[in-house]
Amino acid sequence: MIHIANYVYFSEEQKLRASAVDLEEFLRLRGERLIKSGRDKRLESDHSVTVRGSHWYDHAAQRGGGPVSFVERFYRKTYPEAMTLLLNGEQGAAYPTARDTPEPPRKPFELPERNGNMRCVYAYLIKQRHIDADVISHFAHAGTLYEDAEHHNCVFVGTDESGEARHAHLRSTNSYGKTFRINVESSDPRCSFHHIGTDNRLFVFEAPIDLLSYITMHPEGWQEHSYVACCGTSLLPVEQMTGMTPRPIERLYLCLDNDKAGSEACARMAEAAKAWGAEAVRLLPERKDWNEDLVAQREEQEVQSLCQTCGM
Repeated sequence: MIHIANYVYFSEEQKLRASAVDLEEFLRLRGERLIKSGRDKRLESDHSVTVRGSHWYDHAAQRGGGPVSFVERFYRKTYPEAMTLLLNGEQGAAYPTARDTPEPPRKPFELPERNGNMRCVYAYLIKQRHIDADVISHFAHAGTLYEDAEHHNCVFVGTDESGEARHAHLRSTNSYGKTFRINVESSDPRCSFHHIGTDNRLFVFEAPIDLLSYITMHPEGWQEHSYVACCGTSLLPVEQMTGMTPRPIERLYLCLDNDKAGSEACARMAEAAKAWGAEAVRLLPERKDWNEDLVAQREEQEVQSLCQTCGM
């Protein structure tokens, strides 16, 4: 006996409705947290994925689409299941439709105005993040780390092959309240915050602060190596760095976060490294990321020092 799978018919009107669902609202209603990233929203669970209106794009995989393909890919649904979910909504209420607004003209990339000093940045990175002052000073003198004049954010600058600024990642220096992280509008995703060394080793991180934290924890000869913070999990900055280092990269140290998104990105990067003829090595922080490890290490050292002082 031949079994024929049940065929689910969707009208053209239903297909149009499903393709017009507002992905931002769809994700919020399903409990997903979104982070503002320019005109887009970035998934907190996977920083390489951005959504805007009814469109999504995976910057690591370099592919995107609409609501149906999003549900198929990220919720592992079949086409009929994805369509049914998008049409029925939560408890039978339809998801809102994305507004059809014209694309605003893209602004030219521009660095935020520099503050006259870096007091807030130094205080935040040293006192709150426990990063070594000499490491901060190195990048400050290189012009790739400074404090912006308006909001006193940390500004992590990324440059191209000629040393021209093409990317800037902002991180608030506030110790309290909601965390603020965003890339400056029109930043080139290939040219993120980095350091170019002299040997054939490249260390890859998600966030600039994790890059600085790792160097603080492993300072011996660090300037000889190359480092890049992807400001997410995209492969693009890593590919860019392979063309900027003075020697071909032979060993890629993958230092991404200790979570699902970090592990999946490491797998993609390790596969790409094979094409370059490079060996990929995963370096895993004990906690979620390298700054959490650094903070825990310094707090433990402070407790031990206090115990010794008290004679305990």
